[in-house]
Amino acid sequence: MNRDICIHTWPCSYYLEPEKRWIPGKLSLTSVLLKFLADKNGELLVSFLLSSISEIKKESSHFIFSSITILEKDHIKHWFSSFQPSRNVVFNIIEHFWRELLLSHPGAQAPSPQMTKGKELTGLMACSQRRLEDTAKVLHHQGEQFDNIMKGLDKIESDMDVADRLLTELESPSWWPFSTKLWKSPSETKPKESTLVSTSEAFGKSGVIIKIPAIISQSAELHAKPGRFTVLVSGLEISDSNSQLLHRFEREDVDDIKVHTPYEISIRQRFIGKPDTAYRLLSAKMPEVIQILEVQFSKKIEFLDDAMMFQSTRDSPPAEKGSAIWRAASGLIESVVHPGPSLRSGESSQIQLQVNEQVSEEEAQELRQILKKLKSIALETETELERQDEVLDGLTSSVERTTLTIDKQNRRMKKLL
Repeated sequence: MNRDICIHTWPCSYYLEPEKRWIPGKLSLTSVLLKFLADKNGELLVSFLLSSISEIKKESSHFIFSSITILEKDHIKHWFSSFQPSRNVVFNIIEHFWRELLLSHPGAQAPSPQMTKGKELTGLMACSQRRLEDTAKVLHHQGEQFDNIMKGLDKIESDMDVADRLLTELESPSWWPFSTKLWKSPSETKPKESTLVSTSEAFGKSGVIIKIPAIISQSAELHAKPGRFTVLVSGLEISDSNSQLLHRFEREDVDDIKVHTPYEISIRQRFIGKPDTAYRLLSAKMPEVIQILEVQFSKKIEFLDDAMMFQSTRDSPPAEKGSAIWRAASGLIESVVHPGPSLRSGESSQIQLQVNEQVSEEEAQELRQILKKLKSIALETETELERQDEVLDGLTSSVERTTLTIDKQNRRMKKLL
């Protein structure tokens, strides 16, 4: 369905070679093709696949300047001009999607109609494996943060013990012989503090989950330029085409993420008394990133109207869709590896023959390996979730205990004043 979604539409003019004149209309881009519709009667004047393009250039003509020319592989040249908001923005976006399509399908002129069921299932399962691995990375980083918080609470509790001994000494009568050990306790805890800080810094080192090329704009679409978008376990980074960092959003700094289309999002950090920091990102690989952002920023991400269809097709029947793929893959593997015994009728024999034609022995073996990997990751994720549940229970009791201790010591200090 992503292939049919309109990514962008620009008002422009198209040079109609037979009539030697420019026709005003709109140029529309999807993930696989470009098409131009005339304004006057809505006629589709030209439509071609991105994979059929051999060259995209910025050129000028004798009649009108600032044109974009697109040359197809059969040497048909198309002229487009009078772009809004600007020629550079349109050129950057079209070139981005054309380049990413060629990188994804090198040498392909069109989507292959010879896709077998085995290859299709292998692709689906491999995609699911990548997404589950990305989720596991985020979960692992979350577990490290919990461990770091627990160490911080342990340090607070040890400091509270020292404070308790000091308060006990201050509350003692003036004739009580003071012990020097109590006053040396705070200095003895300093090495532990430095160890804790170094541990915290070690846990703070963030790893890259995914990095994609993107068209980046900040204040206005007129200044959209190519760059890179990086999702890390601890935040988000936006860089220009020279890999120079433009902005970094820490995970807690992101206030909202809006999904405008499956290929376009905006990220914002709000401020009081000064303008918000906001970026708009467009990328051919954005659907992969959105799935990760949903895990990291589940309460801050919002799907707008144009993206609701994309979300519903992915998320509305997750259990049914996942179980259907799992059953189909398992059934196909069993039918290839163990043919015959499960068949009891002529109709089953015909189905068995069709399946064997579509799924090869190598594809079945690859599916088995992916399923084993998925099972392993799922079990590790379940174990990590159970461990984090135990850590959260410990954090809750530790916070309550520390809060009571602090309140008690505050009351004791007020009595000394």
